[in-house]
Amino acid sequence: MKLFIISDIHGSLYYLEKVIEIFKKGDYDKLVILGDELYHGPRNPLPKDYSPKDVIQILNGYKDKIIAVRGNCDSEVDQMVLDYPIMSDYALLYLGEKRVYITHGHIYNKENPLPMSEGDILLYGHFHIPMIEKIENRYFFNPGSISLPKNSSKNSFAILDEETFTIKDLDENIIMDIKF
Repeated sequence: MKLFIISDIHGSLYYLEKVIEIFKKGDYDKLVILGDELYHGPRNPLPKDYSPKDVIQILNGYKDKIIAVRGNCDSEVDQMVLDYPIMSDYALLYLGEKRVYITHGHIYNKENPLPMSEGDILLYGHFHIPMIEKIENRYFFNPGSISLPKNSSKNSFAILDEETFTIKDLDENIIMDIKF
């Protein structure tokens, strides 16, 4: 299985179209969205080409490929217009023998992890900063934000397969990666 991972779209049509083009070129099994699909949030500026209605239309076109969780800017109203479930605080996937928890990051993150075992992966967004960290043989990954990067980071997404986690910028340059 090969997962294409994005977080923190925040209603940006421009950046969503860029990552969807990359997604369409690759051989990915699922598009994992770590929350904050439509709304920019009260603490964030409006992202480039803010257009939640257009973002809805694009995302709904991939409803059979998407696995998503709720971000702190997602609401029940968003669920009413999206054709795939987003209201769960976390989900559990299996990637070969590895357990992969996906969450937004505002509740569960490396400071407050889910009940992880050795070798498990916690994938989360929310902080808008790409990150790879291994703590006591547990992996914590953040793909960053496709639309509103913070701390001078680049707009980014990630790819996860059974051996590697790779974070790339939107020109598909590798920002960081880890083999496990």
